[in-house]
Amino acid sequence: MKLIIGLGNPEEKYIKTRHNAGEFYLSKLRNVWSEKDFTEGKNALWLETKVGKEKVFLIFPNQFMNNSGESLKKTLANLKLKPKPGDILVMHDDLDIEFGRIKMSFARSSAGHNGVQSIIKNLKTDKFWRLRIGIGIKKKPDGKKMIDFILKKFKPEEEKTLNKNFKDILPSLETWLVNPSRAMSEINSKN
Repeated sequence: MKLIIGLGNPEEKYIKTRHNAGEFYLSKLRNVWSEKDFTEGKNALWLETKVGKEKVFLIFPNQFMNNSGESLKKTLANLKLKPKPGDILVMHDDLDIEFGRIKMSFARSSAGHNGVQSIIKNLKTDKFWRLRIGIGIKKKPDGKKMIDFILKKFKPEEEKTLNKNFKDILPSLETWLVNPSRAMSEINSKN
């Protein structure tokens, strides 16, 4: 069993914003891997599907980003799931990676990402996989300008880039289900 979590904020107004890049890719995975829609749970939207021989849960925590870990922990308890941390992939935006690039990592600190930090705190480990979706720019804004930047919707040309990147890494995401290290090598060599 594998779990793929897409981070973002739950309200309609946050769809297709930079901070919801993880949720954006999670929705794309659902479109490719399942004909079912997400089930609306108390703490998350979730979907169980099968990819090849692997059972996969796609999960979107429905609390705000900073409480993603609490939402995930409650959802795992409600669904009676006890995954090994190494069977979890968290997809999220990353300001430290320039837009258009994607990196995969394992067992790293949150690097200041509050959603990831919340997951580390609630799972009591950082030994899970991360798909870090670049949203950064050369000159980072600070304070309120930073918040405005990450909560802005993707421009149409940016959305095209995200869609192209998703198609490029989809085979590697399928590889991740059976061989995470190889998937990381594939994704990181493309970027």
